[in-house]
Amino acid sequence: MFDARFRSELEDLFRWRRDVRRFRVDPLPPDMMEELIRLAVMAPSVGNSQPWRFVRVDDPVRRADVRADFEACNRHALASYDGDRAERYARLKLSGLDRAPEHLAVFADGATRHGHGLGRRTMPETLTWSVVGAVHALWLAARAHGVGVGWVSIIDPDRIRAILDVPVDWLLVAYLCLGHPEEEHTDPELERAGWQARIPSQAIVLRR
Repeated sequence: MFDARFRSELEDLFRWRRDVRRFRVDPLPPDMMEELIRLAVMAPSVGNSQPWRFVRVDDPVRRADVRADFEACNRHALASYDGDRAERYARLKLSGLDRAPEHLAVFADGATRHGHGLGRRTMPETLTWSVVGAVHALWLAARAHGVGVGWVSIIDPDRIRAILDVPVDWLLVAYLCLGHPEEEHTDPELERAGWQARIPSQAIVLRR
């Protein structure tokens, strides 16, 4: 049983779990990444398949290639907007690739035999969803340790898989930047920038 104080602090953790794009460059403690991954793999997975695969990206050349792919995808994305929305997009800070001391790519192993197919024959996408759960667990664990996480989605998954030289049946779920945040906020940066406001929970719940 968890008491009211714990539940209140857990809500604080949810509020402080923000997508970080502005990092300090100082390194994380030596064993921090191993600890965060240890906690992340406590996440549930369909059929206990544990399909998550983590790639720590330390090589400067590979990091530069990822950055180049982001820049190309970002230019393409900007071209899809016009007017005021394009101007807002151009002003957004959309990644922390340059300053984050840690880069972590998280994949779903589509060929895993762990779990023996249980629970995913009718909904095979649950394999990927399991990895998303692990990413979220890592994100909360990181925040509890004072570490910020940024999820970079403006990238080509196939290109990233090739850059990192991983099996072709691994699906990129998340490319994460990790480090100590330059600043702390409980509200999303995109909300502060006027891109999209929070939707109240009452507006997204149906009853049947």
